[in-house]
Amino acid sequence: MKIKTGQTPILPATLLSIWSISALNALPGLAVSPILGQMSSLFPQASRLSIEMLTTLPSLLIIPFILLSGRLTARVDMLVLLRAGLIIFALSGVLYLLADAMWQLIAVSVLLGAGAGLIVPLSTGLISYFFTGEYRTKQFGLSSAITNLTLVIVTAVTGYLAEFNWHLPFVVYLLPLVSLLLTGRLRKDLADTRPGIQPDMRSEVSHNGDYGGRGIDFRRLVPLMLFYGVITFLTMTVVLNVPFVLEMRGDSSEKSGIVISLLFLAIMAPGFILPQIIRFCGPATKLWSLLLMLVGLILILNTTSVAVIALGAICVGLGYGVMQPAIYDQTTAVASPHRVTMALAWVMSMNYVAIVVCPLIIDALQYAMRLRSTLSPFYIAVAGIVGCIIWACLQRHKPLFDK
Repeated sequence: MKIKTGQTPILPATLLSIWSISALNALPGLAVSPILGQMSSLFPQASRLSIEMLTTLPSLLIIPFILLSGRLTARVDMLVLLRAGLIIFALSGVLYLLADAMWQLIAVSVLLGAGAGLIVPLSTGLISYFFTGEYRTKQFGLSSAITNLTLVIVTAVTGYLAEFNWHLPFVVYLLPLVSLLLTGRLRKDLADTRPGIQPDMRSEVSHNGDYGGRGIDFRRLVPLMLFYGVITFLTMTVVLNVPFVLEMRGDSSEKSGIVISLLFLAIMAPGFILPQIIRFCGPATKLWSLLLMLVGLILILNTTSVAVIALGAICVGLGYGVMQPAIYDQTTAVASPHRVTMALAWVMSMNYVAIVVCPLIIDALQYAMRLRSTLSPFYIAVAGIVGCIIWACLQRHKPLFDK
């Protein structure tokens, strides 16, 4: 049995390999989260900044290495680049298990970010290579769903492992070894399949050659990057601040964990039926998704009920979960086939930029506007969503909002 792709069919083993790489996108930083509270006692000489670097360094390093990976795909064999990233990623897992000093943990975090950055754009790049049309849209949705499902599962597993030994959560960073074993089948299918060109891209390529000599239409790519960065920033605002809202209302950290898990599960859910959602909503897909996020924020702001806050988080997650893979899918249409991975690298880098800058910008805005309320980040997020809705209405006939 072979998997339909819209062009040359592939074996299930190839698809499983691609899915396993998508799962790895969720891992950087997860193993550290459950043991952050122990770091001060484990390393009493370590500064607060050093401890915080364990979570921020991988994301910071991922950004330049995503862009490097995207650039190298035009010059280096994709499979060689993928295997190099997987080996570096897995090596960081081994070194984490052996580390017993803060400087060692920080150094390994740099290695983790480099390895993860190399493979992140390849997860979507392989989808754009093998699949076309609605098959591609479906796979982008499934890739996003797998990433977020892995995030939820691994968060629970690492929290459980941390109860036994602080080194054990780092075992999850050995999962790239599984992907490395599965890449054996990719070589033949990469050779048998030419990069996919969607029907609407064929005419554009034939008329415009190589997109102005660069292979990427940056006039269409930049709005996609900005929009993706903004909606990721707004979603992260909810993720980072819901625990403080629940704490203010006297609820336990366990309930905070449940709400955040529901949010990520909601981000995952639309990926399984993304083509159907886009067909149903048509050109208003992003507008409806933004409105759903706005409803979620309003629910969080206007209730003291944990159940209603959870419902609000689910609405935010569903809205974002539709737009994330839809943006990846749109990105494939702004580049020539051999530059698609580079275009996806630019877009995906905005995810990590938003993660890194979100707490900094929120704190800066709160300070500038003299806001001290626990709810103020959500008011900032509401303003951001309203701005995006206005943007979507004004630009409804432009390519950014055509799905």
